[in-house]
Amino acid sequence: MAFPDRLTKGYRTFLGGRFADEQDRYRDLAATGQSPSIMVIGCVDSRVSPEVIFDAAPGEILVARNVANLVPAYEAGGGQHGASAALEFAVRALQVKHIVVLGHAFCGGIRAFATDAAPLSESDFIGKWVSQIAPAAAALAQPKSDDDDYLHKLEFASVTLSLKNLMTFPFVAAAVEKGELQLHGAYFGVASGKLLVRNPQSGDFEPVAG
Repeated sequence: MAFPDRLTKGYRTFLGGRFADEQDRYRDLAATGQSPSIMVIGCVDSRVSPEVIFDAAPGEILVARNVANLVPAYEAGGGQHGASAALEFAVRALQVKHIVVLGHAFCGGIRAFATDAAPLSESDFIGKWVSQIAPAAAALAQPKSDDDDYLHKLEFASVTLSLKNLMTFPFVAAAVEKGELQLHGAYFGVASGKLLVRNPQSGDFEPVAG
């Protein structure tokens, strides 16, 4: 079974371009380890790559991605906790100074929740995962809908919920209270390229100056 040709070509371009240009940086990162000050929690959506949106160099930002850029509430027991493990690593091991929850327009995970989409498999991993959006939907006090305006509001509300859930993690809350960590909400317009940042006082998402 052949490795995807697109990836092979992309790697060759990377090797002769960016890697060659930043080889000293890669060597330093290999020798000293990573020390990013920013973690971005984003969506798996292929259109919304944090490294591309923020023009990040290697080692600059730590990225964790999942369906609908969700942060689950803290839970010590249970099964596997990929998102929680990434948070623990970022805050306790790397001691990042900022965590950004990056939502986006046209989010399929948000739409799946809003429309009660049929499971893609018997296990319904997506349905179970996005069910945690429910408190954000309840806060809107509107019936579920596939209306664009409702989906837009739910995308914002979901980011706000994830910020709230972040504070249920004891090590996150402790770092925030000590002034060692700041939490941020942001939203990327896939078609427009506009970035909105959540105002922590008003809760509104406001445009970043271009």
